[in-house]
Amino acid sequence: QVQLVESGGKLVQAGDSLRLSCAVSGLPDRRTAMGWFRQAPGNGRHFVAASDWSGLTIDYEDSVKGRFTIWRDNADNILFLDMNNLKPEDTAVYYCAATTGLGARTSPADYDYWGRGTQVTVSS
Repeated sequence: QVQLVESGGKLVQAGDSLRLSCAVSGLPDRRTAMGWFRQAPGNGRHFVAASDWSGLTIDYEDSVKGRFTIWRDNADNILFLDMNNLKPEDTAVYYCAATTGLGARTSPADYDYWGRGTQVTVSS
């Protein structure tokens, strides 16, 4: 059974930093691409960052470039998202996702497995 469990979300102030983690287990192939998505109230699920299985191919949504860093510890099967200089518009539920496809995928439709999400709230 595939499980993706996010953690690390909390209430922070604008300008703060935060690290999200996603513990992964049960994937049929460890060489999976993974990504972070977020969903604000009333909005759809949007791409934030993605990494291929090696961590060498990475992509970011424009508004987080230079502030967020996606990285992975493949030995321990954990995906991370380091978020710096957080802004109120970053407030959302953050989801990690995994796909058996190749490359850093940016569309939610490309992902096969999802976590339940972790809430990040940034106050102004």
